[in-house]
Amino acid sequence: MLFDERPKVKREELFDREEELGELEKNIDRPLILLTGVRRIGKTSLLQVFLNESNIPFILTDCRKLKENYGWKDLFELLARGSNRVIEILKGIKGIRIMGNEIEISWKGKNFVSLSDLFDHLNKKRLIIAFDEAQRLRGPLSKEIKEAIAHVYDYDKNLTFILTGSEVGLLYDFMSIEDPSSPLYGRFYHEIRLERFNKDASFNFLRKGFEEYSLKVKDEVIEEIISFFDGIPGWLTFSGNLYVNFKDVERVKEIAVNVALNELKNLIENKRRISEIVGRRYLYTLKCIADGNSSWSRLERCLSDREGTTISSSVLSNILKQLESVSLIKDYDFLDPIYKEASRRLSL
Repeated sequence: MLFDERPKVKREELFDREEELGELEKNIDRPLILLTGVRRIGKTSLLQVFLNESNIPFILTDCRKLKENYGWKDLFELLARGSNRVIEILKGIKGIRIMGNEIEISWKGKNFVSLSDLFDHLNKKRLIIAFDEAQRLRGPLSKEIKEAIAHVYDYDKNLTFILTGSEVGLLYDFMSIEDPSSPLYGRFYHEIRLERFNKDASFNFLRKGFEEYSLKVKDEVIEEIISFFDGIPGWLTFSGNLYVNFKDVERVKEIAVNVALNELKNLIENKRRISEIVGRRYLYTLKCIADGNSSWSRLERCLSDREGTTISSSVLSNILKQLESVSLIKDYDFLDPIYKEASRRLSL
């Protein structure tokens, strides 16, 4: 069903991504592939459909399960949970214990398995290792992980890494390909960037989705949904699903904006843990951009007016850089119109 909000796992469930699937297939023998795009663009669905259709065994990990200051135990438990499809490859490796479909990887003591050694053992057969939302690998072990990926890049020709990221700036920051001090410095990666549906594809997606429920929806209703959600597949799925239940476009819009609003509140609350001033400035910046202050001078003036004091260029530059790194804004505008509307509703 097109309006099923869970990530798709079969080709017939995936709409209008044949080109991206083909590009993945064409480049799967490269050592490092990135799948990028804004939130709800369909990266996880594309990845899972490709992996399930591929004849290549794979390990799939959801890095959102990692806590912020994760350690070796957390990382190896995550890898173990994603490795049940490759148990045969793992058998006989010192430091790895297999009990039925359960896998334990030793992360300390005399049987400790280093990440590079683990990858060397996995290299015995052709294998894909996929990290979904890989920007979450940033943290205390990021250097060690990059060193292991660099080792694979140079020595383990049977392994391919696929990394997805919706917070694209943070993913690039984790990779640090252009940083001479990074273990991955100078390594080539193939990037597949998922774009939103155009108007025709959006219309066909919604029309087909409604037909699966035997629901006749007027063209103007579909066009209103497309106009509001701007061709982002996850939002189209979300809105289509809600419309099937409520038959009320305005209610669908309101629910979607509230979802985005809660996410923005969480972001600001995290900034407030640094200081109340930092949290307030992020809130004001989001509201000023949402109100159309689409240049440095206008944004700076708007912030100063709200704060009642001059904001330094370095402070504003850092806020913009952080908001861009999590793929909320670019060039003084929102990448997703739902977050723009949600930002207008933010309050102290």
